[in-house]
Amino acid sequence: MEDVLAWYVAGPVFGLLVVALYAVSNQRLGVSGSYLHLGFALRGQPAEAWRLWFLAGLLAGAAAAAASRGQLAPSAYYGRLSEVVPAMLLPPVLVAGGLLIGYGARWAGGCTSGNGLAGCSTRSTGSLTATVTFFSTAVAVTWLVHWVTGGAL
Repeated sequence: MEDVLAWYVAGPVFGLLVVALYAVSNQRLGVSGSYLHLGFALRGQPAEAWRLWFLAGLLAGAAAAAASRGQLAPSAYYGRLSEVVPAMLLPPVLVAGGLLIGYGARWAGGCTSGNGLAGCSTRSTGSLTATVTFFSTAVAVTWLVHWVTGGAL
């Protein structure tokens, strides 16, 4: 089994999902919005049910993909990062990274999938700006980390 779905399959499928969601419910597809609604639900506030089902589907799909490869067992291994960051520091680094990503996504009005897939497809100037910023920053930081670590990361 391949590690990832081929881009020429995944890209059109994502695009069709964005269009289908607009056609069926006039809603934007995005993951951070689902996390936000999970927070609403956990606090007893009104939440959009489809977003909770979408999030549950993402988690179930990830679990099914891991199970199909025999990798569903809990593990402290987190790829190359767990090889260069001491095990004791890995959980705080991951939690801090997750919090920064979540904060940035809410600040930008959506995550990479929300702005990149749904926002850009509606010609939103804000989403286009956010997407360009996400990816150009990611490329610059990756090059910087690679340069600083001498290629270790």
